[in-house]
Amino acid sequence: MLKQTLIEAAQAGAAEIVRFFNKEFQVSNKEGVNNLVTEADHASEKAILSVINSAFPDHQVLAEETGEIIQDSEYKWIIDPIDGTVNFAHGIPLNCVSIAIEKNKEIIFGAVYNPHLHEFFLAEKGAGATLNDKPIRVSEQTETKKACLVTGFPYTYINMPNGPLEIFERFIRKGVPVRRLGSAAIDLCWVACGRFDGFYEHKLEPWDSAAGYLIVEEAGGKVTDFNGDKFSVYQHRVLATNGKIHEEMRRVINGRELQ
Repeated sequence: MLKQTLIEAAQAGAAEIVRFFNKEFQVSNKEGVNNLVTEADHASEKAILSVINSAFPDHQVLAEETGEIIQDSEYKWIIDPIDGTVNFAHGIPLNCVSIAIEKNKEIIFGAVYNPHLHEFFLAEKGAGATLNDKPIRVSEQTETKKACLVTGFPYTYINMPNGPLEIFERFIRKGVPVRRLGSAAIDLCWVACGRFDGFYEHKLEPWDSAAGYLIVEEAGGKVTDFNGDKFSVYQHRVLATNGKIHEEMRRVINGRELQ
């Protein structure tokens, strides 16, 4: 019942994405530069919540636009109605619905659906990860120098030492390809299916990472914070890899040059 509702909720949100894509819609800005929210974000979230509430009206919710709905339940749905809103607003088909289910503070299901590419990623704790119902695995790359990486930059820049641009420069000066797709959920899923070997980002929210985090782990990858500690969706920094280049990437992220 949980899994089927998750799938239906992701499909409902994706239907709204498709309905609005490359059409005229209202766009507003949240706090920070280019932190957009569109009419489609709200429509997608409304459709997702309608499916969830019909099946599990007593479950908790943490959604990007609605916020947190606290109830007396061990289950929480963590929802990003459109991950990659800037892409969506500019007609770039790299955006998706991202939904995770948390039980007693542990992510047990994750779904990421990009309807433009017809790619539905799904994971269940302990049961593996799939893309369009076919099992996926992370890559076998063992050298960061030969890896293809992906990252994202915060909308609101924090003038911190060892920030996003410094780390980006550290990799690309060694000739490592580092992409920037504009959707953390897709980035994580593409690590999970082996298209990328590693992903890092400084400032993600729970709805950005919750589903993709489980999908990477269930595909055989490794996800931690920048210190190498167990990842929590409620902290901002994430490093997700195939596991084989994890420690080398972590050293570079923490200030060392790639050898």
